[in-house]
Amino acid sequence: MTGHSPGSEQPGHIPDGGEDRWLLVAVAGLLSFVAMLDMNIVNVALADIADGLHVSARTAQWAVLGYQLPVVALLLPVGRWLDGVGMRSALLVATAGFALCSTLAAAAPWASWLITARLAQGSFGAVLFVLMPVLALRSVRPERRGRAMSVPATLAPLGAVTGPAVGGLLLDHLGWRAVFLVKIPFCLLALIVAWRAMPRDGGLRLPDRRSAADVLLVGSGVAALLLALTMASGSSGWLVLALAAVPPLWWWLRGPSGRPVVGTLRAARLFRAHTAVLALAAGFAAMHYVVAMHLQRDDGVSATTTGLTVLAFPLGMGLAGPLGGRLADRCGARPVAATGAALTAAGLLLLLPLGGDWSPVDVAWRLALAGLGMGLNGGPTQALVMGAAPPDRTATVGSSVQLARSLGFTLGPALATAAWGLTGGDDGVTAGLALAAAAACIAVPLLALRGRRPALQPETTTDAAPAAHHP
Repeated sequence: MTGHSPGSEQPGHIPDGGEDRWLLVAVAGLLSFVAMLDMNIVNVALADIADGLHVSARTAQWAVLGYQLPVVALLLPVGRWLDGVGMRSALLVATAGFALCSTLAAAAPWASWLITARLAQGSFGAVLFVLMPVLALRSVRPERRGRAMSVPATLAPLGAVTGPAVGGLLLDHLGWRAVFLVKIPFCLLALIVAWRAMPRDGGLRLPDRRSAADVLLVGSGVAALLLALTMASGSSGWLVLALAAVPPLWWWLRGPSGRPVVGTLRAARLFRAHTAVLALAAGFAAMHYVVAMHLQRDDGVSATTTGLTVLAFPLGMGLAGPLGGRLADRCGARPVAATGAALTAAGLLLLLPLGGDWSPVDVAWRLALAGLGMGLNGGPTQALVMGAAPPDRTATVGSSVQLARSLGFTLGPALATAAWGLTGGDDGVTAGLALAAAAACIAVPLLALRGRRPALQPETTTDAAPAAHHP
């Protein structure tokens, strides 16, 4: 997949003096929020879904897993495919399909219908996750890249953390079907704006035979890994399933599709940034899990107070997100991203002495500090990664960083649960928070220090585009 194709416009293609299309950046942020909201909003409705459809709680859990598995499993194959198709066509089809599947899920008369609709919705969601940073990147001039990337980079995590609160409100007043319908107005708004504002392109093409093989290998491997990490909280025996992920992923990495992806990331020096993204996501997810569990189970704090306390993190993140983008455009993406990671690590380290005598306010200001750091970090890190992507590999790089973030979100709670179970009680809280803080600390040097540019391998020069200059 070399050369230029309908979907391979160069990032930052708006000429100097051209008009930045901030309306499309807003669409990227809106759809990032909606796609990530769907990751967590259904969790609070599982009991009602089980009662309404007369199924077990384990069966109802597939209303969540049915969405999460294809989203994560299809990211890399979707990225490779999107590098060769029209962005407008892909966005319209993915958004319309996402909304349609959400409607079908809300109308589900039985569990198999619901799970099928969620699997299809997750497939469209994978396309949205890859497209949104690419859309933001291509809608502005290079000198505005940090501000543009901060929009989806901030709104996507906000969708994740606000999902349970929004879902709870809908569940109490309108029932579980409203949890699926709430996203449709946002999708319709995005469709109207994209239809009118985006230039026509070369359209879509069906995935070729190699893409189908990618889906089979990467999809099965990543799905096995995600399922093992997700189900391990209930029984550690599920971790054995992670071994099944090794053969297909190894086969793909050594094959004609995996080598160009690895070559692109190596040539653009992006492995450090990807590891930092995974570590910060794991630290955030582990902290969120441990703090919420501690406040409710150990301190006896009400669900409402716990929810308000934990919201200090997204509040800080939302306030700092726009600032992070502006600073990145003015001072450079790397120092701002590293500073944000350091603030997040500081906030999590300050949580380590967490005990039963702490008030929600004691917890909230530390979470706000960590959230400020994540807000400063999100947009600059995304700009750092996407700005280093070769022009015809932006979707591939976007998919790889989204995969790193998604695996971090899944890995964090799994590791925190294991640490808590091994130590127990107050020691378990400390162990879980120490793990979260350590993950954030790892991200700081990964972002602050530049890696050496490796020599290009023959497979990189033939299969992968030349690396762009590193920002």
